[in-house]
Amino acid sequence: MNLVLQRSLFSLALVCWGVVILYFHVSGRIVKYLAPDFRVIALAGGLGLVVVGLFILLTARQEADCGHDHGPGGHHDHESLDMHPLVALAILLAPLFAAVSWTKDSYSLQALGAKGLHDSPQQTAGFLDSILPPLTREIIEQQHPPDATGHHPFSLIELFFSSADSEMRGLIDGMKVTTEGRLVSIPDGPPDRRRLYRLFITCCAADSRPVPIQARWDGEVPAIEENAWVTLSGTITYPDEGEGPVPLLEVSRTEATEAPPEESFMRGY
Repeated sequence: MNLVLQRSLFSLALVCWGVVILYFHVSGRIVKYLAPDFRVIALAGGLGLVVVGLFILLTARQEADCGHDHGPGGHHDHESLDMHPLVALAILLAPLFAAVSWTKDSYSLQALGAKGLHDSPQQTAGFLDSILPPLTREIIEQQHPPDATGHHPFSLIELFFSSADSEMRGLIDGMKVTTEGRLVSIPDGPPDRRRLYRLFITCCAADSRPVPIQARWDGEVPAIEENAWVTLSGTITYPDEGEGPVPLLEVSRTEATEAPPEESFMRGY
């Protein structure tokens, strides 16, 4: 293949990768994949790919010395490939565009199950120990003032983590609380219970894991679409059902709600 055309194709691949990264920033989809600290790095990488790709395209016709001696009358090619350049281009771009087009920017419930959605808090709470400060009655009173209905707003991560902390359980057991998350069914679970969860992210979507608690209704469970966002209010309890204390919200009020701007908890939340 003509060397200029080959260089142009490779520059196109770089520009396409860079444009996709920039598109995720401009469209806002990047928030589903990266924690804030890492978004600037990705943005710089996307800009760098576009700049390098355009530079290669603009200089594709220029001849350059490879910087070492080929010997008397010698010459060798540094740019030839073992495969046709069009095949290489397809390998670089086809999976990229397919992934961007088909992704739902979220995990399926099956994938969440594999990441620990249905594990007990005693099995999974330990990974949060290093990021949450200890809670006291004073902190609860200062940071969780009751709303107009008398319920204390809590993040789901606090309620999840509380099951592994006997001191915290003692402080909030029986307290009226309100929290939000995605509501899903419990496989083979009681008909009056659902699981409420959000994702916790350290750096990117690949390392995310669900942070769940259980919710129970006294009577019929409201008709809520599977995996929909809801705000639940009720009384937090910690029954021991064979796996240690489990955070269980006795629901008194259910409200459908919009997804928050950041669907996932981030480091240092």
